[in-house]
Amino acid sequence: MISISMTVNGKPVKGSVDPRTLLVQFLRENLRLTGTHVGCDTSQCGACVVHVNGQAVKSCTTLAATCDGASVVTIEGLAKDGKLHPMQEAFRDNHGLQCGFCTPGMIMTAVDMVNRKGADLDEKTIREELDGNICRCTGYHNIVKAVAQGAATKSA
Repeated sequence: MISISMTVNGKPVKGSVDPRTLLVQFLRENLRLTGTHVGCDTSQCGACVVHVNGQAVKSCTTLAATCDGASVVTIEGLAKDGKLHPMQEAFRDNHGLQCGFCTPGMIMTAVDMVNRKGADLDEKTIREELDGNICRCTGYHNIVKAVAQGAATKSA
């Protein structure tokens, strides 16, 4: 077992983990932050996307030990003072989900996309950037609309 510490959603956390523990396991099992989902265990579906030091990563293939000292933000950390993040609001407004399983990863990817590419995103760019996120329920049309609306919101 090794000791790790990091900041998760603005709060310092510590834990003792097996060196092979994945970040998604640490978040879900140790910290009980279950908004980060495990869909494939192979980095294909994107349901596990979180932000580590400001960048989107797939937590199902990231060792928790590599995040020692890092700042991690999960879907639970996006809302502030009881108010949804603009991207979360956009997904709600545009019905950008059906079962909701992929939604946390989609939203985290979308926020990262806006942070990297800016607010002026066309449909082609949004679809290309969501390539690593799989939704088995929708045709992505409302997801793309949601990302565009979230991006257009200044504080996204």
